[in-house]
Amino acid sequence: MRRTAVRAGGVATAEPPAADPPPPRSPAPPTSTAAELRTEFSFELPRGYVDESGTVHRSGTMRLSTARDELVPLRDMRVQENPAYLSVVLLGRVITRLGTLPSVHDGVVENMFASDLAFLQDFYRQINAEGHTRAAVSCPHCSEPFEVELAGSRLGES
Repeated sequence: MRRTAVRAGGVATAEPPAADPPPPRSPAPPTSTAAELRTEFSFELPRGYVDESGTVHRSGTMRLSTARDELVPLRDMRVQENPAYLSVVLLGRVITRLGTLPSVHDGVVENMFASDLAFLQDFYRQINAEGHTRAAVSCPHCSEPFEVELAGSRLGES
C-alpha cells in the first residue's frame, strides 16, 4: 500500500513504500552430537584389476552390506554348486566403484588377482564389523597387552 503525505504548502507527494519486514527466521537445524553413519569406504587394491584393454584399476569404493546382499547370492546356482563362490558374488554386489570401470559385477571380481580378492574379503569384514576385526588381549605369561586379528572365517559366514 502506498501512502501519500501532504507537505507544508499543500503539495501531496508519494512516500516511498515501506520496506517489507524481514521474513521470520527459521530455527537453526539441530546439531547432531552423534557421528553420521558412513556407508561407503574407499580402498586401494594391492595389485589392481586389469581390464581387457590392459588398463589397471586400483582405487575403488565399497558400501556396507545389507542382509539382502548376503541372502541373494545363496540362491545363485554357482554358489550352490561351489560355496567358495559366495565371496565373489557378494563382493560384486557391494563394490560400487573400481577405477574408471562403468560397472563392477561378479565377472569383474572373479577375474581379479588372488591377492586382491583376499584384500577385498578382509576389507569387507572390517567395514561390516564396526570398522575393525581386532581385539585387545593380554599375554597369559607376562600380561603385556596387544591386539590380535580376528578375521579368519570365510566371507559371508558368521
